Amino acid sequence: MNFQTTILSPVSVSGKGLHTGQQVTVTFEPAPADSGIQFIRTDLPGNPAVKATPENVFDTSRGTSIKDGPAEVHTIEHLMAALAGLGIDNVFVKTAGPETPILDGSSRVYVELIKEVGIKELDKPRHYATVKEEISFSIPDQQIELTIRPADHFKMTVNVDYGTKVLSKQQAVLNNIEDFYPDVYNCRTFVFLNELQFLIQRNLIRGGDVDNAIVFVDEIPSKTVLKQLADFFNKKDINVTPDHILNNITLRHDNEPARHKLLDLVGDLYLLGFPLKAEIVANRPGHFANTSFAKKIQEKIVLV
Repeated sequence: MNFQTTILSPVSVSGKGLHTGQQVTVTFEPAPADSGIQFIRTDLPGNPAVKATPENVFDTSRGTSIKDGPAEVHTIEHLMAALAGLGIDNVFVKTAGPETPILDGSSRVYVELIKEVGIKELDKPRHYATVKEEISFSIPDQQIELTIRPADHFKMTVNVDYGTKVLSKQQAVLNNIEDFYPDVYNCRTFVFLNELQFLIQRNLIRGGDVDNAIVFVDEIPSKTVLKQLADFFNKKDINVTPDHILNNITLRHDNEPARHKLLDLVGDLYLLGFPLKAEIVANRPGHFANTSFAKKIQEKIVLV
């Protein structure tokens, strides 16, 4: 598309925030050209807004969170990925709470809602973000490296390596942002069982469910641990599948974890505010690296 876009009409979705456990409703509303992506906290006095930009990122400990004054919104990456994947340049995201709903742990519900209401072309030209030279961000001791290179189209490659029996090296490639749907949009977040137990013990995953995350199991837990997990998630029982995944969840793709990391990176880089025409290669990406990378790119971004 050569012109900016928004959505045709408002659409809402409700669900629990992954970390707060609060029930929250998010409403997407059409926005005029050059508005960008703005989150509006309708539950706070004066309905303060925070724009989705790299400089407004203030926390990446368990997702990407943005803040401007009293307005802060947590865990925005799956929603942002949906907007990037569908080419939505401008939208008001009204949220009656501090966190977006986790839904099924991917961008699927957001994408399907927006596709259902439709996309509207506006009367102002769209700008694309590109770079004139290679830019990299790395954390050597964690083997994290993200690189962006000049290109005349979008391409993203993500490599992960968790060094475990059940989840080791994987790669995901997106040759065109238009392939986000259907190739990436429905890839769910994931966690290892020991990480999940850590979060549960510290009350940091109040809205979690085995239905909205893939839980990989390195070592088969005892029946007592499985019973405790079942009680926490209000399930009759929880088991470990032959694929070492909790609760009989079937992977949507063989490399779903790598595709989800790609989904997260698409969402985090959309903080730049423009669709990318560049080639990105990311090794072991995560939200801190992604958003730090976005800040570094922003300093040298070229609009075309």
